[in-house]
Amino acid sequence: MRGTITGLFHVAIKTGDLAMTRRFYCDVLGLAEVARPDFGYPGAWIAVPTPVGEAIIHIYAGGPALGKDGVAPRGTAAIDHLSLTAIGYHDFIARIRDAGLEWREFLVPGTTYWQLFVYDPNGVQLELTFDGRAETGAPPDMSPARRYAAGTSFFDAAQYEIA
Repeated sequence: MRGTITGLFHVAIKTGDLAMTRRFYCDVLGLAEVARPDFGYPGAWIAVPTPVGEAIIHIYAGGPALGKDGVAPRGTAAIDHLSLTAIGYHDFIARIRDAGLEWREFLVPGTTYWQLFVYDPNGVQLELTFDGRAETGAPPDMSPARRYAAGTSFFDAAQYEIA
């Protein structure tokens, strides 16, 4: 039998601030934390529902999350972004705005896809992808101030600073 890829099991994100990262994924994006084995260092597993089960975003802090200088790296490096499918385009804009975060919007040419781009507290860019046929309200704002431009970062770490 020939090997076959059957899906994405998990993505792992390193963080220097586990609590803030949990709040972003659970409170802003509305995902749920699930049980995580004790690996001997702090972390969290965040469930991403799919039609055939759950993919997991693994968050880890301390120990293996830290570089040689003892600090967790920021950004996505060679991975440009993580894309999640979603429903409720304007609800997500409201959540992101209420959290005081920047975002960008995009209409994928020749498709019905609407996209929102936002960064997590670690500088990992997320793309939330919606089927515009199932959405209500105005389509994505493609004005220069709001339009997503591939390869252009709008990450601002100061948006995530704890007061």
